[in-house]
Amino acid sequence: MNSPYILVLYYSRYGATAQMAQAIARGVEQGGGLEARLRTVAPVSPDTEASAPAIPADGAVYCTEDDLRHCAGLALGSPTRFGNMAAALKYFIDQTGALWVSGALIDKPVATFTSSSSLHGGQETTLLTMALPMLHHGMIYCGLPYSENALNTTTTGGTPYGPSHVAGTDSKQPLSAEEEELCLAMGKRLGKLADKLG
Repeated sequence: MNSPYILVLYYSRYGATAQMAQAIARGVEQGGGLEARLRTVAPVSPDTEASAPAIPADGAVYCTEDDLRHCAGLALGSPTRFGNMAAALKYFIDQTGALWVSGALIDKPVATFTSSSSLHGGQETTLLTMALPMLHHGMIYCGLPYSENALNTTTTGGTPYGPSHVAGTDSKQPLSAEEEELCLAMGKRLGKLADKLG
């Protein structure tokens, strides 16, 4: 049997959300007990035909239904798209009906994370809209408590709903110290909760 793992599933267009995913994965593994499994989703094409290669050229491999089915917990990340998750991630989630029917994700913890180009670019609504389908799956939403000091000091990203990042209009702004700290904290908390709930 495979070791329990936290699935860190994300879509990233310019790399900022991928950086957050990597920091969350480090947090999971620093928390001890569980491994982190990084996965991404393919972009969607406007003609609705498959146009991406079966295996990405770089970065994390594409997520499968089994990756999601067997996870002990889930961190779900996307850049903001008008206050919502990116279409590629929504498309993947929309295909998980069989997992919903089987109840495969019930009572597993889920956290969300996001990146936007501006400070008020819809971060909190994106975090919450990613949580909604996972609540339908019966997952338990995991935010960030204010015992995380970075929530009180950040002037960039970071919310009680989950980690966030301000990437800048050119999408090249690196994670701030507080943003990275909150990503690590989220990974640790998610791993601990999955361990307790498992």
